[in-house]
Amino acid sequence: MNRAGTVRGRPRPGIRPSAAAGGSARGAGHSTGLARAVTELLAPANLAVGQLLLVGWHSSPGSAGLGWGLLAATFCGLVPYGVVIAGVHRRRWTDRHLRARQQRPAPFLAAIASVLTGLALLLALDAPRQLVALVVAMLAGLATALVVTLWWKLSVHTAAAAATVAILALTFGPTLTLTAPTVALVAWARVRLGDHTPAQTLAGAALGGLMATTVFILLR
Repeated sequence: MNRAGTVRGRPRPGIRPSAAAGGSARGAGHSTGLARAVTELLAPANLAVGQLLLVGWHSSPGSAGLGWGLLAATFCGLVPYGVVIAGVHRRRWTDRHLRARQQRPAPFLAAIASVLTGLALLLALDAPRQLVALVVAMLAGLATALVVTLWWKLSVHTAAAAATVAILALTFGPTLTLTAPTVALVAWARVRLGDHTPAQTLAGAALGGLMATTVFILLR
């Protein structure tokens, strides 16, 4: 018997080797569940709708601003997401997060067409300039992501998260930069689920933040 009270080749009485393994498995299961929840809650479509409503309200306080935001959100978030869901139901794409890079170009092009339609309506109806700037920033980010996706799979989740943080900080003040850790949380979730590498999440965040900041500042 050694100093730890174990018999050579045998575990110490009262200690079950399977207990530690079971605890590790439960911990892994909890972290995977959290990663799935983060992926769903902070999905690009959700972030797009949320920030468009907020910026619409900020640019024209009251129900009118929310109306502008809802109009933009319909074409920039709801319609593109609906296209993806329809494609999944028809088995054109495997899942609503478009994990397979080769499946991304078609829904990305559909999203670009929808955003362009929404932008044309906003311009025709003389929508608030700040909201129009945001829609153009989203269009630029989406188009750039499409080009990159033809060769490499970057994370659209982290791109959308970084863009959202940038837009909210530019609209409501630098205090909103305190929401930046959510970008890291999204990146962790995407890597934890095995959908992206760390490099892909970093590239997505850099692209999303840069495009949103540059275009929004230039046009608002």
